[in-house]
Amino acid sequence: MDKRDAALMGVAIEEARRSMEEGGIPIGAALASDGRLVAAGHNERIQRGDPIAHGEIACLRNAGRMASYSGTTLYTTLSPCEMCSGAVLLFRIPRLVVGERRTYPGDVGFLRSRGVEVVVLDDEECASMMLRFQREHPREWSEDIGGR
Repeated sequence: MDKRDAALMGVAIEEARRSMEEGGIPIGAALASDGRLVAAGHNERIQRGDPIAHGEIACLRNAGRMASYSGTTLYTTLSPCEMCSGAVLLFRIPRLVVGERRTYPGDVGFLRSRGVEVVVLDDEECASMMLRFQREHPREWSEDIGGR
């Protein structure tokens, strides 16, 4: 992982911590364009009572309208679900950096099959935050991933 990826994943991790401090699900995301931070966000499903306020969606919402996502990278602490994977494809985000996918495998293979460059870091801090949340809040975790 290069320094730029490490720094931008650090932004996503800070967002995940922020969500956890707010009583929410510890998933954070950051969007960068040509290596510069555009926006960040975190999962706000619990805080807002909004079923689609996933971390990646909150980040994209915070970025506002963009004519093109060419040259962007989305950083997320957890492998994205189907909804967030769909957003990556809809906006043609060419590169995704995932903090970890041990606690939730997500749709990495599907994204790769559609031409998205996916880098999985297997970050211990990302995994430990999610493992703790899953253990302490199984009902909320089940809600977040569609009752699996």
